[in-house]
Amino acid sequence: MASPCVAVIDLKAFYAAVECIDRHLDMFSTPLVVCDKSRGPGTIVLSVSPYLKALGVPSRCRAYELPAMDNIIYATPRMHHYLDVSAQFIRVLLDFVGEDDLHVYSVDEAFINIGPYLKLYQMTPLELISKILKTIYERLKLVATAGIGPNPFIAKCALDLDAKKQPDFMAQWTSEDIPTKLWPLTPLSRLWGISSGYERKLNNIGIMSVGDLANYPKDKLRQYFGVMGEQLWEHANGIDDSNIRDKYIAKEHGLTIGQVLFRDYHIDEVPLIIREMSDDLSMRLRLEQKLSGLVSLMVGYSDTLGGFSRQMSLQYPTDDEDILYDALMSIFYKHKENQPVRRLSLSFSKFVGRNFEQLNLFIDPEEQDKKRRLQYMVDLIHHRFGMNALIRATALMDGSTAMSRHQQIGGHRR
Repeated sequence: MASPCVAVIDLKAFYAAVECIDRHLDMFSTPLVVCDKSRGPGTIVLSVSPYLKALGVPSRCRAYELPAMDNIIYATPRMHHYLDVSAQFIRVLLDFVGEDDLHVYSVDEAFINIGPYLKLYQMTPLELISKILKTIYERLKLVATAGIGPNPFIAKCALDLDAKKQPDFMAQWTSEDIPTKLWPLTPLSRLWGISSGYERKLNNIGIMSVGDLANYPKDKLRQYFGVMGEQLWEHANGIDDSNIRDKYIAKEHGLTIGQVLFRDYHIDEVPLIIREMSDDLSMRLRLEQKLSGLVSLMVGYSDTLGGFSRQMSLQYPTDDEDILYDALMSIFYKHKENQPVRRLSLSFSKFVGRNFEQLNLFIDPEEQDKKRRLQYMVDLIHHRFGMNALIRATALMDGSTAMSRHQQIGGHRR
């Protein structure tokens, strides 16, 4: 049986690299940022070229935080194009490993199980990964970095903490490297999987470095943090039993939609946005031929950590956009405060199939059927001609985000 060996491959400055390639520019000598300047100085910079990063510009910042340089090239995001390039990247990986040995982590990063293929290719792990990185560059002109290890966690640490500093952008760690390369790491938030919030909690009990975490009593960590504490201890000691071939299948499925608003919204403007988001999510629900029995709403206030997140069970599962919207508004009016809103997220869950629909004694079945056929016809128009082909009149109001959001992918231009 082949020894466990996992590699994680990351495309360097992916969005900025794609824009530089399309312009026939060298990303290591070009001051390029992927940012939609038309959305104002507060818009998020998606990516900066390695040239700017070497000057100290963070890869994620706001437009107003960029240095005052006259020669910066602003590239408007093209999310659909980036997804196409990402698909080509995945196709390159599938030329070397089977689909069962691939785990796509993000649009520009993937884990591959290379242990079973080393004998086939008659190569060492570094030789095989070097060939893969070379193929990525030859086909796509993208520069990739890679970390290699006996499990996904160690491979990820090798990538984040070592490979990106190497001339060939590769690093291989073994379990023996944990005490010398991982344990000295501080602050803790530099470690994959530890947020700034967990870092503060760990610091409060005297854990300042990964070595401190690795040597802290495992039982106490579990007592303080539950299952997460045990996982943190295992990772600090290089333990990761996950297997790429064991694909995760969620027991509960849900649909979620969210957005960060580009200005502060008065509390009275929020129902319009909830209506638009609820309509879009209801259409996705009907496309899946499901009925939802639980709705959730998250509202985040501006410039504070305040807000609320609540859920409500419905009397009976439904895909009726009006009933779902009314439930969301019940949550909203019960918990809202008179503060400006900047973040919204809502979700539908606890699904049942369409064949489990219950009739409502208080609604005329013919009217109910007529309404459903109307909603399905609207869905068909949206599917064939685009979401903006048929919209509510309220989408023409100043506070509406529907038309602009329908032209985006992940909150950015297609």
